[in-house]
Amino acid sequence: MIVTTTKMEEKEKPRLSRLTAIITQLQSKRVVTAKSLAEKHNVSIRTIYRDIRTLEKSGIPIVTEEGKGYSLVEGYHLPPVVFTEDEANALITLEQLAIKNKDQSLSNNASSAIEKIKAILRYSQKGNADLLAERVYFGGNTSEKKTSNNLMQVQSAIIHFQVLKIEYRSSAQKQTTRDIEPFAIYSVNGNFLLIAFCRLRSDFRVFRIDFIEKMMPQDETFAPHNMTMKKFFENYIKGKYTPDTPMS
Repeated sequence: MIVTTTKMEEKEKPRLSRLTAIITQLQSKRVVTAKSLAEKHNVSIRTIYRDIRTLEKSGIPIVTEEGKGYSLVEGYHLPPVVFTEDEANALITLEQLAIKNKDQSLSNNASSAIEKIKAILRYSQKGNADLLAERVYFGGNTSEKKTSNNLMQVQSAIIHFQVLKIEYRSSAQKQTTRDIEPFAIYSVNGNFLLIAFCRLRSDFRVFRIDFIEKMMPQDETFAPHNMTMKKFFENYIKGKYTPDTPMS
């Protein structure tokens, strides 16, 4: 009997870990699909269906959105999770990377967010975190110089489909004022670049965020573009787009 019970417990451990991970994923995203959960945990979609039913029966208020996926009832939160040592170490590494970032708004907000997460670390982990913070070093911006303070505002405009008016100085030192419809952000050589539909050029363009001298959010919103990152880069390679800033 003891052997049988032990085997059953060992069999249940992976499932318990998966159920806990699913709850964490539901809390971290607005909608999670069964397919993405199945791929992440390397199980069948049918297994995920069973896991969701188990969580519902245990009292977790999961909402099923037909054709979209699963989400938690708005306002529902579980107590803070306990971080493993590796997860705590990863947080400290991310914090040091954020500090070296060239955008002030990202550096400030990332450090603030990680500081709140560190507050729930176990006592022993906090001491280790302090030690690791002194032993992790990233090169490339040794002076921690900040060249922009626009990234958070750009991200907000992307998710709210908000028009931005910018005063922009190109790499050729040509200054223009433009109304743009932000689409996406990517990074090259430590610099953030913004892909946006430029109303002045009536097409998509790429702007270095630290070349934006002034940014003025407008009350106007725009309809989402029929564009994907994959499509944009495919068109760029074909020479369809001529960005204001080189891609490299």
